[in-house]
Amino acid sequence: ADTEAPEADPAGSAEGGAPAEAEESPVEGESAAADAEPAADELVAQAQAEAKEWQDKFMRLHAEWDTYRRRTAEQREAEKARAAEKLVTNLLPVIDDFERTIDYAANNGEAGLLDGVKAVHSKLVNTLTSGGVEVIDPKGDAFDALEAQAVATVDDASVPDETVAEVYQKGYKMGAKVLRPAMVTVTTGGPKREKKPDQEQE
Repeated sequence: ADTEAPEADPAGSAEGGAPAEAEESPVEGESAAADAEPAADELVAQAQAEAKEWQDKFMRLHAEWDTYRRRTAEQREAEKARAAEKLVTNLLPVIDDFERTIDYAANNGEAGLLDGVKAVHSKLVNTLTSGGVEVIDPKGDAFDALEAQAVATVDDASVPDETVAEVYQKGYKMGAKVLRPAMVTVTTGGPKREKKPDQEQE
């Protein structure tokens, strides 16, 4: 009798019967990579936002510090100026007394007293001058209401109107600040004083 050939195993493979392994789908790999990219982008964006926030804070603090330093320096300078002005203002009556004493000594023949008082007065005035104090003594000049106060008027047709005739008390200033205006008499009845070009423009 003829021998029958064995039937082929349907579960086997053509190359020896080993079962075929399942291969990973390309679509699944691409999906995982796509999910990872947004997460990384979010972290980078968050880090950049935090860095910008800290940079903005630093810039604000730096600007505030500069403003504080400038304001503090200005306050110190203003305080020093006020202290100097107060000191000078308190000394002005002393100078007035010296000048009255000098006038009295000169008119009453007190030569020895006159020399001593003159020396002290000169030293005091020089000290104030070296500190930036200027004397306002406008006799013969045009009256300036910013630096002098008219206490009386006198008729005088020989000089232009509003000329300072006499200075009863000198004034003093530091820079642009008038510490005390001069007390003066002003002429009237003379020719009108010509205005300066800058006054005409006003």
